[in-house]
Amino acid sequence: MTGVSFEELAAFLRRPGGHPGGLPVDEVQECVCRSCDGRRFAVWVMDTASAARRTCLDCGRHELIADSVEYWDDDADVQCACACTCGGEEFAAAVGYALCEDGDDIRWIVVGLGCLACGHLGVYEQWKIDWGPSNYLLDLA
Repeated sequence: MTGVSFEELAAFLRRPGGHPGGLPVDEVQECVCRSCDGRRFAVWVMDTASAARRTCLDCGRHELIADSVEYWDDDADVQCACACTCGGEEFAAAVGYALCEDGDDIRWIVVGLGCLACGHLGVYEQWKIDWGPSNYLLDLA
């Protein structure tokens, strides 16, 4: 198993022009399981909405990322498991946040994953936040 450090993932998310939203990432939060402090996840995204859910591979707890609780539908058939080009489905995960100029709200969220099988880094989901106050989302990586 190849390790992917949080520092590598954070640097990847912060690189200039490094994601399709194009906004600079000001903050990066590592995804850590709230039950067991695990850092290995299976990650799912929605086809029809900007939302992501991570499942801890150590304890099985599901957690929705950022404001995904508003859009996630467990009953919908539009959930897609994230997979690396190598076929791996186990990831280290982090969430990048582009902040508004005043720093009081978030304007863009980027979900970055690092494949634990091969080390490949990628942006697997991203979405705009156009409401506030939204800074509390920094605690929901």
